[in-house]
Amino acid sequence: MIHNPPNPCAGTAVRATLVPAQNVLREAMTNAPKTSFADHYALSELPYFEVRDGSLVLADPDSVGPIIDMHTHLALAYGRPMPIDLWRRCPCELYLPLERKLDLDVYANLNYLESDLKGLKRDLTLGSLTSGGMRASHTAANLIHHMKELGIHASVLLPIDMPALSWNAEAYLGVASRSNVLLSYGSVHPHARHVEDKLDEQKKKGAKGIKFHPTAQVVKPDGARSMELYQLCAERDLPVLFHCGPVGIEPPLGRYLSQLKHYWMPIAKTPECTFILGHSGALQMEHALELAKTYPNVYLELASQSYSNIVRILAEAPQDRILFGTDWPFYHQSMGLAKVLLATEGQPELRKRVLYENAGQLLGLEFE
Repeated sequence: MIHNPPNPCAGTAVRATLVPAQNVLREAMTNAPKTSFADHYALSELPYFEVRDGSLVLADPDSVGPIIDMHTHLALAYGRPMPIDLWRRCPCELYLPLERKLDLDVYANLNYLESDLKGLKRDLTLGSLTSGGMRASHTAANLIHHMKELGIHASVLLPIDMPALSWNAEAYLGVASRSNVLLSYGSVHPHARHVEDKLDEQKKKGAKGIKFHPTAQVVKPDGARSMELYQLCAERDLPVLFHCGPVGIEPPLGRYLSQLKHYWMPIAKTPECTFILGHSGALQMEHALELAKTYPNVYLELASQSYSNIVRILAEAPQDRILFGTDWPFYHQSMGLAKVLLATEGQPELRKRVLYENAGQLLGLEFE
């Protein structure tokens, strides 16, 4: 069970003793692991997982310790309030099916087939106006079920709202208020009306930060209204979690808006605000890594990065500012967890920081 005491580190970077970078690289180079698998279930070939009653589960959760997933979503809805029962337990359709071949050493979306991408894009566009499709199974009940199978103690929900006609933050915060294992960020579009009032309302309802998605929200990270939003977040001790970097499957405008060149000014000009770079810059990881090394108000979140890139991030980034995330329901949480477990093999203190200590300090959480 998670508790929420006053958070002394909201809006600031958390400092800790770091594991020497050369130790991480040496361990990874000495024990180069298998990273290609016939499907997700074949992750049971690794010592961390097993297939039990037809489900992929963490074999020994106690040996891993608590896990916090900083990057998850439920169904998103636009045009009307959430039409999906987010507490419905049903067969879950992830955007990357568990039966797909799995390569842990590429950016995660390269595991999709063309048919998977077509289904994903249809589900997230026209489907977001309906109560059907794969997204109808992207519920809190299904997420919690997967969390239990993989020993994940807490997950952070990331809503995405437009300037009008979307109430995803309201829906997600409502879900989190009924759960002792789910927390939620808020979402306020920079061009929405009454931005300050919305931030105050969402924080009052328990928002742990604000999700900002340049591609989906069609807004520049370094635009004037965006810069105003960051300052307002800083004043309220609300970290900003960016979708950060191009991923290669978005429309051209979205690809332009998510270029890392647009993130430098917000971070440099708003040092009192904590920024989390979701996906660690995606296909521009090196630029995100440089930001984290340069500015103490920057965290890197690992969702979708390749095993090799995660090894490099662990070796070069400040290790007290690296966060585990999976981007469920785009991917099963086992994919991201397998990469971090492999990359931290033989480094128990580093594993503990990445899987829960850093996130726990940032969120102000304690575990029984």
